[in-house]
Amino acid sequence: MDVVRDPIPGLIRRIAVPFGLGMIFNTMFNVTDTFFAGQLSTDALAALSLSFPMFFLVFGPGIGIQTGASALISNAIGRGDDDAATQFQVQAVTLGVIVAVVIGVALFVGLPALFRLYGADAEVLAGGLRYMRVIAGFAVPIVLAQVVNAGLVASGDTRAFRNILLAMAIANVGLDPLLMFGLRIGGVQVVPGLREAGTALATGLLYTVAVVYLVLRGRAAGCYRGATLRSFVPVRSRMGELIEQSAPATLDFLIMTLGAFVINYFVAEYGRDAIAAYGAGLRIEQIALLPMFGISTALATLVGQNNGAGRIDRVNESFSTALRISIVVAILILTPVIAASGVLLRLFTDTAEVVRIGRRYLYIQAVTYFSYTLMSLSGAVLRGIKRPAMIMWVGAYRQVAAPLVVFPLLASILGWGLDGVFWGIAIVNWTAAIWTWIYSRHRLRRIAADAPTTPPG
Repeated sequence: MDVVRDPIPGLIRRIAVPFGLGMIFNTMFNVTDTFFAGQLSTDALAALSLSFPMFFLVFGPGIGIQTGASALISNAIGRGDDDAATQFQVQAVTLGVIVAVVIGVALFVGLPALFRLYGADAEVLAGGLRYMRVIAGFAVPIVLAQVVNAGLVASGDTRAFRNILLAMAIANVGLDPLLMFGLRIGGVQVVPGLREAGTALATGLLYTVAVVYLVLRGRAAGCYRGATLRSFVPVRSRMGELIEQSAPATLDFLIMTLGAFVINYFVAEYGRDAIAAYGAGLRIEQIALLPMFGISTALATLVGQNNGAGRIDRVNESFSTALRISIVVAILILTPVIAASGVLLRLFTDTAEVVRIGRRYLYIQAVTYFSYTLMSLSGAVLRGIKRPAMIMWVGAYRQVAAPLVVFPLLASILGWGLDGVFWGIAIVNWTAAIWTWIYSRHRLRRIAADAPTTPPG
């Protein structure tokens, strides 16, 4: 695969399809957790719904570091500097371990206060603590599973990611019920029923396996070529570049987590059924969006390598092609999801009110769908050209600043109730998406204007 010379539509397909499938398997992993939590009780389903943004406090930094490292590695590959590519991958692992330890400890201590912020009490609070305390204990492998994939993604290899997530999704179908409900043989409790802690334990163990697999694949692909144990000692210059590129993406994910707190706070005012419906609807929405994340990942790789090679013409072509493909994919995905929304929601719960609210949420989110895509693709361009700071500011706007104004305006002042929160999500995301697209086009025009010539193919 030659990212700076091969036809762009084919490259997007070859990178996006495995990654998109991997993300589908990853979300099916999460859907399995949600499904078995619903089988346990509505309280357990609500507990996992409230835990979702807290899980991102652990998961998000790994994605952020992977994103920053991939941008630096892909640019290094594009300019032919393999030594720098290796150094960025190794230093990213070190940064990931440091960040994971700090976040894991802080989260473990602060969990009760975070759950009570939602007003969680009784069994919902207990279930949430059972789940998230185990997740916090596995913070290092959860973060590293993302970070060690940076070099593979930067080189255009997303198959390893797909393979391990498929294996994890299949294994989780068996591990979740085994560890949540336990196993009795002949009247003897062979495996204790750990309830919500069981699904968290399954998650932690499977992410640990993923780290081992992805490191081995990365070594085979040359991502760690020439690296020794000494290479993992922090190097100020490389670590500084990594932090500069990773911090905006990491903060964007953390802001996204804060935004999830904000949404959950407003939704929680309408009761347990509303929280359960939002959690189930969000899982379905995530599945529908996963192909778009595959396309944006492919775009970031294409932009990074071609930017490093000085091919701004191919950067622009990649952006335009990705947008056209995304429009077609959006139409193909939204149609069946909306038509089968009731059936999909009943996979999580039989409670009629939860299904009714969940369908309402999905209908409104259909209007919002392409805004996520436009933001994701524009953000991929900004990361690929190593200008990610604006992503963080847009995230602060759409996750915190705007919702704190728009949600109460629509829900309370205008009297739209829960629909006001859902329509508020649509308004906030579309305004953010349009601005991000305008800014990314502006940055590309600036780079094109500063480039003296376009190197030949």
